[in-house]
Amino acid sequence: MFTRFAPSPTGLLHLGHAYAAEVAFQLAVRRGGTCLLRFEDIDHTRIRPEYYEAAIKDLDWLGIRFEETPWRQLDRLDAYGLTLETLKSLGVVYPCFCTRREIEAELDAMTSAPQGPEGPLYPGTCRGLGAGKIAALRAEGREPAWRIDAAAAAERCGPLTFEDLRFGRVEVDPFLLGDAVLARRDIGTSYHLAVVTDDAAQQISHVTRGEDLLASTHLHRVLQALLGFPEPRYLHHPLVTDSSGRRLAKRDDARALRTYRESGLSPAEIHAMLPPLPVACSE
Repeated sequence: MFTRFAPSPTGLLHLGHAYAAEVAFQLAVRRGGTCLLRFEDIDHTRIRPEYYEAAIKDLDWLGIRFEETPWRQLDRLDAYGLTLETLKSLGVVYPCFCTRREIEAELDAMTSAPQGPEGPLYPGTCRGLGAGKIAALRAEGREPAWRIDAAAAAERCGPLTFEDLRFGRVEVDPFLLGDAVLARRDIGTSYHLAVVTDDAAQQISHVTRGEDLLASTHLHRVLQALLGFPEPRYLHHPLVTDSSGRRLAKRDDARALRTYRESGLSPAEIHAMLPPLPVACSE
């Protein structure tokens, strides 16, 4: 079996990362498998070179070590382009020329905007654009993002489920995230497209990640079905939060692993600060 820990090198790792890495690592090693490290760095305007090495150093200090060279998503843009071309050939994506401001204006004008788990969904403005309109927009110098056509994808896939080691069997809602962006205009991919492509390429059998990404898994199962990728099992683990119940973020420098290490804490003391591992990690 293979799991992976996939941080973004946009800041120092904190306690939440330590817990996510421990879940992925322990699920693999306790079942005789391998945990891989992957850097999700397509947010190229925010990454910093020093954060790659800082992450490896922090994880090594915690006793979480990786046998293989970490993948970097910025090295795999061609692979994501091929995945997108496959989806285009299936007729389940469409170009979107809308700016964020235009989308916000349209949503504000609607009496009942479509809602998702994190707020309003894209209203489908560019869905169904004709070839002439697309050519005219391109002639103006406007390059599109690419969105999934949730209705077309759902019709092509039919009913889907995924198996979660914590929540059990979950029925997929292909409309949960609406017509989500699969390829941004600035880099030609998105988190959704990249992670599905990479998980298949690395033969990830068990995907571990925070429960805040549970909604994304619905879209990822649709993409896996469309592309003929293997279906992994999932473990959506609890999040590490502060005293007010807020999820930790990279802005929480006081909880950065480097800060704890430099203050003299031991790895054992860090582990003691984390929630218990999910039952699946100790079976």
